[in-house]
Amino acid sequence: MLRNPNGLSYAVVSLLGLTVVANIFSLFATGAMRGELTGSLADHPDPVGYAGTLAAAAVWTAQNLLLVATGVVFIVWMFRIRGNAEVWAPDLQRRAKGWMIAGWVVPIVFFWFPRALIVDIWRASRAEPYGADRGGELVLVNFWWLAFLATVISSRAGFTVFNRADSVPELVEGTGWTMVSDALGIVAAVLAILLVRRLTSMQHRKATGMIPAAQ
Repeated sequence: MLRNPNGLSYAVVSLLGLTVVANIFSLFATGAMRGELTGSLADHPDPVGYAGTLAAAAVWTAQNLLLVATGVVFIVWMFRIRGNAEVWAPDLQRRAKGWMIAGWVVPIVFFWFPRALIVDIWRASRAEPYGADRGGELVLVNFWWLAFLATVISSRAGFTVFNRADSVPELVEGTGWTMVSDALGIVAAVLAILLVRRLTSMQHRKATGMIPAAQ
């Protein structure tokens, strides 16, 4: 049975919008931290107790909370649109539903399973599920996934550097990675908003043309 994904899509888009705002704040907070570290504190031998980390730490905490909330709602939205995709083209859904959760956390497969799940849903949601992919049809999916992976990798690099930092130069390096991650995160979130809106719209248009199935 088809189920309307519009409400969930609004929730996902709202959370992604808040993520963009949080990343912008983080860019400013981390940039200020980096400026102070490379300026007046450049010769300070011991960064422990540095007060400038407080604002950045508060923003980073908000980012992490938003990440969890957005991830949960995004996965719930994926389950909703996957259910619709199974009505239209169940044989095109190549992976079990459990991978919509496991695919985000299992090492190695994380790098391509979530994208593959979205692609399967995308194909089932278009007017001709079994037709060949048109040129450039999956550009949005591909750019979103590349931006997301780049965000995750740069964020992990920043976390690793900060975790082991015991000098000002190492903290400066960590702020650099964090700012790169923030910038990429903004791009990934904007692309995710476009993806959610596009897929939801595709399913809405297809469902409204299938009144018996929608009932």
